[in-house]
Amino acid sequence: MKLQQEISKEELLILYEKLQKKNDILVSKTEQFESKTKQFELKTEHLESQKMSLEFKVENLQFQIKQLERMRYGSKRERFESKHDPNQLSLNFDIEETKLEEAIETDKQKISYERSKPKKKHPGRTKLPPHLPVKEIILEPTEDVSGMTYIGDEITEELEYTPAKLYIKRYIRPKYISKEDEQANQHQVIAELNRPIPKCIAGPKLLANIFVEKIIYHMPLHRQLKRFAQNDIYIHANTFDSWGALTSKLIRPLYAVHKTYILNEFYLQVDESPIKVLDKDKKGTTHQGYMWVYFTPMRGALFFEYKKGRSASAPKENLENFKGFLQTDGYAVYNEYGKKDTVVHLSCMAHARRYFEKALQNDYEKAAYVLEFIQQLYAIERYARENNLPAEKRYALRLEKALPILNEMGKYIMENNKKVLPQSPIGKAFEYCMCRWDNLMNYLQDGNLEIDNNLIENSIRPLALGRKNYLFAGSHQGAENLAMFYSFFGTCKKHDINPEKWLAYVIENINDTKISQLKNLLPQFIDKSLIS
Repeated sequence: MKLQQEISKEELLILYEKLQKKNDILVSKTEQFESKTKQFELKTEHLESQKMSLEFKVENLQFQIKQLERMRYGSKRERFESKHDPNQLSLNFDIEETKLEEAIETDKQKISYERSKPKKKHPGRTKLPPHLPVKEIILEPTEDVSGMTYIGDEITEELEYTPAKLYIKRYIRPKYISKEDEQANQHQVIAELNRPIPKCIAGPKLLANIFVEKIIYHMPLHRQLKRFAQNDIYIHANTFDSWGALTSKLIRPLYAVHKTYILNEFYLQVDESPIKVLDKDKKGTTHQGYMWVYFTPMRGALFFEYKKGRSASAPKENLENFKGFLQTDGYAVYNEYGKKDTVVHLSCMAHARRYFEKALQNDYEKAAYVLEFIQQLYAIERYARENNLPAEKRYALRLEKALPILNEMGKYIMENNKKVLPQSPIGKAFEYCMCRWDNLMNYLQDGNLEIDNNLIENSIRPLALGRKNYLFAGSHQGAENLAMFYSFFGTCKKHDINPEKWLAYVIENINDTKISQLKNLLPQFIDKSLIS
């Protein structure tokens, strides 16, 4: 049975419109879905690209880590496993002698050609030192010279080297005994043996050489032992260590005197530098200690002191009662001492300059403008140094030339500080100067003061070089001993004294020197004629 229902035209139009709207909605949703699909595909591609980039970076970093681990912990010997089949016939790599001769002749012609090119005027051959001993070697001609007349000599000199020689110093002390007296008593007579370190088989000059090799030329003790072994002299490492400990103990009183004289100066520069130290309580790692360095430019003397940390308590013992001019970098620990009424705190202009140099790429115009001011200030200091101006004239020169520059520089910094972002490099440079402006100007108060802390920073460089060679101190006591020798040798350098001769003289004479006279053994006070 078939049913038919008649639908009017109007109803069909209404139905069509409804279907059309649904179709439009579906089309719109489809377009949105396709758009989202494309965005998802783009994101997927981007993520894939990022993934590949990150995988590459991870792989590269893993490679670098392995290389660093190998350099630090692995064997330094290169091991190469050849992929060459041992059964394969080997190739002949021998070169004919004629080809070798041709190569040598070609190289000679090349050298001859290069030498024939015009060069700058040579300043002349370096003159050999006149104080050195001369060993004459007379070379007679191989020809027969009988019947010929001698007309003079052709003299050629060369500087030669003889390795240092060790020798045994043997003290022989004859012993005498008196005849028996009425009571049958006798007494023995023998010369007194006065050695700096009893029962130590090393002499003063050898001990001095060991410490100079380590501290000044950065030769760790184990390398020195190898040098001894090359000359068939075998010394146990423990013996070497005991020599160092005994020598350090011997001159320790002189170190205390040195500290007292430096901390009593009215002008000090202070800085600190890290040093790694082996600590038995920290297995598998090293302790981060610090060398605190005090330098008196007036006396040209250095004092290193080892401390386990970098906190405010580290320099407290030395600076708590200090009175005078104290010059430091921007480390906050020093601010506590700079606020005292008895202390004038000086900041370092070189540190301020570094901030503006870093800011050149951020704001070249402003950073360069301030650097020009600083350049003018250093030109004034260079003029005073080159003309060897005394403190009074240096003081007057600074007030006349440097003070107007500083005032203009300070005004520019104050006006532009609010125009830059505080966390930007130029903002940090402005802020560094504003917080320390009075301290940066305090060097104007006395002609003996320095514009920066560079003198003490230069004095710390030997420590930085030493760290790269011996890597760490063997103990906290070892680090304290290092500080003592850096103090003495650094002061020797300031006074143009041979540190090896100085130390040998001190070891030989310190036991016979009264405490009140120990000052005269210090490098800044010693009579140089005694160690020449």
